[in-house]
Amino acid sequence: MTVLLYSLLFLVSVAVTLGACTLFTNAIEWLGKRFNLSEGAVGGVLAAIGTTLPETSIPIIAIFFGASRAEAEVGLGAILGAPFMLSTLVIPILAILLVVYARLGKRTAAFRLNYPDVTSDLSFFVVAYSVALACVFVPSKLVHILAAVGLISLYLYYVKLKFSEVAEEEGEGSALEPLFFARKAAVPSFGFIGLQAVLGLAGLALGAHLFVLAAETIAGALSISPLILALLVAPLATELPEMSNSFLWLYRKKDRLAVGNVTGAMVFQGTIPVSIGLLGTDWVLAPTALITMVLAVVASTFLLAQAAWSGLWRPWLLGGSSLLYIGYVLYLYWV
Repeated sequence: MTVLLYSLLFLVSVAVTLGACTLFTNAIEWLGKRFNLSEGAVGGVLAAIGTTLPETSIPIIAIFFGASRAEAEVGLGAILGAPFMLSTLVIPILAILLVVYARLGKRTAAFRLNYPDVTSDLSFFVVAYSVALACVFVPSKLVHILAAVGLISLYLYYVKLKFSEVAEEEGEGSALEPLFFARKAAVPSFGFIGLQAVLGLAGLALGAHLFVLAAETIAGALSISPLILALLVAPLATELPEMSNSFLWLYRKKDRLAVGNVTGAMVFQGTIPVSIGLLGTDWVLAPTALITMVLAVVASTFLLAQAAWSGLWRPWLLGGSSLLYIGYVLYLYWV
């Protein structure tokens, strides 16, 4: 009975997340329109920061306000799980959905992206996360502090570059739907845009919270390993907002927003939360956690190589990154 009840709660969490993501993406697009921002800035910065802020509170609370090492480890798990999930699972799912949407006749089976933007985002992430990975092998607090300052500075530079981009002219799939909270307004006010964005973001956080609650209960009832829950299920829940936003944008043929939301979140997750870990912990990682960092760098480098060398993402090739995720799941099962 408990499993059935929380399975229904799981479905409710998905419904809440999808509804909230519709509100949030609509509001964030209008915010970018009002400020005349590029899609790279809207997807890679505004949407990425908005959807990652709730989950970033997890490592802050666990690391700086937790009373035990176990709580600090929870914080580290929250920091490292997100980049691994985004690079090895979310982007391959986007590729699969692209093909599915194309088979349903909703769009073509090719990503329409500004690949220099994709290359830039992934380059920022690979550099930042490689620095964080290297710090694991350098047990010097001074080095960790300097690295944290450098990573924060790198992200601020990334944001500056994004906001300096020129807004693109509207093309296919770029037309904006009316703001849900002001459908009759040709140009909605910042007040209505902000209200809708905040409520959408709150809904995303609520949906993720319900997802975690349902997943934890079902995992306990089915005797699923706590390690698998911490490294795989929890990050899946915290990345639910990014995934929902990107899936919706991809369906609406707004590929730059869809992919930029994921790669922008990767840059944020690879710099700001990592800096929190470097400053607030000894940055000593268990092998299972260290492997996620290595796999995230490998997967991102693979994605970067495709974008930089061929100037094209082939959906069937993107699926290669998912093999790293599947392999890691099997590894956790056997250890």
